[in-house]
Amino acid sequence: MPGSPAIAERRSIDLRERAEADLRAIRDAMEGSSRFTSVSGVGEIAAGVTALAAAWIASRQPTDGAWLAVWATEAVIAAALSLAFAGRKARRSGGSLRSLPARRFALSLTPPLVAGAALTPLLFEARLIDALPALWLLLYGTGIVTGGAFSVRIVPLTGIALMLAGVAALALPEPGPDAWMAIGFGGIHIAFGALLAWRHGG
Repeated sequence: MPGSPAIAERRSIDLRERAEADLRAIRDAMEGSSRFTSVSGVGEIAAGVTALAAAWIASRQPTDGAWLAVWATEAVIAAALSLAFAGRKARRSGGSLRSLPARRFALSLTPPLVAGAALTPLLFEARLIDALPALWLLLYGTGIVTGGAFSVRIVPLTGIALMLAGVAALALPEPGPDAWMAIGFGGIHIAFGALLAWRHGG
């Protein structure tokens, strides 16, 4: 019957389900248009400090293999620090590293890093050790620029600065591979990380 309780209850359920679907669509649209703001300036400063330490240690290694091992270890440490501080910043602001902007940031950042990891053994076997800092700075900077398209403006600017350091490392053999690594992964991370922490809450 038109006015039966069962029909009224069914209509109520349909309206509720429609409202929930509309809310999900609105939330997804808002998340998709938002930016990944959990890149941590403090984390980038920490990564920069460890890069300076790694540059000092690497410059004192007796073999190319030991030198590469120092920088491979530093890459893992820096990535862990950046991720840990980003996670802390996201939790503090009520966000998540699983959000759509975070996933877009990671998806854009990853391919240049994979390319760098794949090319490193080839350059190392070819004894082109001095070219590695330029390769790493250029590809990492590229990843930060592309990932930074989904973040605040300081992030892609950091990537551009890293890419410029990579170009300089290609064009100017002096002051040497470890100095360029210290300038790029150390100095640029610390400088832009401080700016990011100051302007965007940590």
